[in-house]
Amino acid sequence: MSDAMPRTTERASPRCAVPPPPRAYRRTALIRATWASHLSAIAALGIVPERWPWILGALAANHLVIGGTGLIPTSRLLGPNLTRLTGGPANAVALTFDDGPDSEVTPRVLDLLDERGARASFFVIGKRVEAHPDLAAEIVRRGHAVENHTYRHRHDFSLRGPRALDREVTAAQESIATATGRYPTWFRAPAGLRGVLLEPVLARHGLSLAAWTRRAYDTVVRDPAQIVARLGRNLSAGDVLLLHDGSAARTAAGRPALFEALPRLLDLIAERGLVAVPLPETEVVSLGPQRLAAAEGARRSEEANETTSAGVSAPETTE
Repeated sequence: MSDAMPRTTERASPRCAVPPPPRAYRRTALIRATWASHLSAIAALGIVPERWPWILGALAANHLVIGGTGLIPTSRLLGPNLTRLTGGPANAVALTFDDGPDSEVTPRVLDLLDERGARASFFVIGKRVEAHPDLAAEIVRRGHAVENHTYRHRHDFSLRGPRALDREVTAAQESIATATGRYPTWFRAPAGLRGVLLEPVLARHGLSLAAWTRRAYDTVVRDPAQIVARLGRNLSAGDVLLLHDGSAARTAAGRPALFEALPRLLDLIAERGLVAVPLPETEVVSLGPQRLAAAEGARRSEEANETTSAGVSAPETTE
């Protein structure tokens, strides 16, 4: 993928889509302790400067803890993180797909889901959405959810600064909204890895972080039976399952392993009396009726202004 980032001001303006409102950012106990340790270190250096090796060592240890926490995709020490469903049907499991849309794999995945009446959330890469906007729109048309998986899926995403993180998140939001008419409300980091700077960015965009309960490692596992076994072991209501319609591993015959694994997984879900659903619509939960009405009113007002402006014709000129 190219590293070129589009300027959001030059992108087509999505219509019939309301961005989720910002949510409150609350520092976790670990983040508060980190701030306190840094302030204490500054004070200690002023009082007992000769102890600087111990003081810097304590700060280094704190940074190791912070960094290590970001390497655990299911951790909540850096901020809220969905790893299991807490609402919806009592027999639901959330089915999620990452790294699409893929022109070969995603259409077949949609057909397999349709055949069994299952629904899912697709965490898509913004740049791939721009390459396949009709496919992204088709995911929504078939009753599934499209969520944010960054614009370029950079492997160093967790190491980026706040401005770079915001650019990745914003560009993906706009790409998805332009293609589907809906803004995502969930975000998943590449490989689930993140740094301490991500949560404030997500809060500004009204996004919530989603990880998983269990994953299939289906970008490298080529055996469909092994993929199903990884996800099916101790499968229970509330689980969030992670698969990939993008970067899917292939069998020895050259076919995406997901094509064989997904029907078996859906059958297993049905056998256990469970139902596959997308992640809950967080924008409905986070918006009260008054704020939701206000957001919708603002959108209609903006569209009316655009229509009025478009209707004012420029004076004709003669050649």
